[in-house]
Amino acid sequence: MSCGEHHDVDCGEILQRVYVFIDNELEDASSDEIRQHLEECAPCLDEYDLERCVKKLVHRSCGSDHAPDALRQKILLRLTQIQIETTITTTD
Repeated sequence: MSCGEHHDVDCGEILQRVYVFIDNELEDASSDEIRQHLEECAPCLDEYDLERCVKKLVHRSCGSDHAPDALRQKILLRLTQIQIETTITTTD
């Protein structure tokens, strides 16, 4: 994904790290970099908001149940694959 504007960090790179950012699992420098990008880039901010809402919905729906680690890894892998496919499609 790219909004067509120049940013210090590419939109695709930001979106690849957005899940870790949502979970507050990034170091401060990386978090600041993502926050700055989201302030400047409406399409990435929209994508971030969507992912955050989906995560909240899943959390509410699952309550306190935790997915097995193997399932979590499969889901994260598939989401990464979809992001890569989407990035390739939008840049062609």
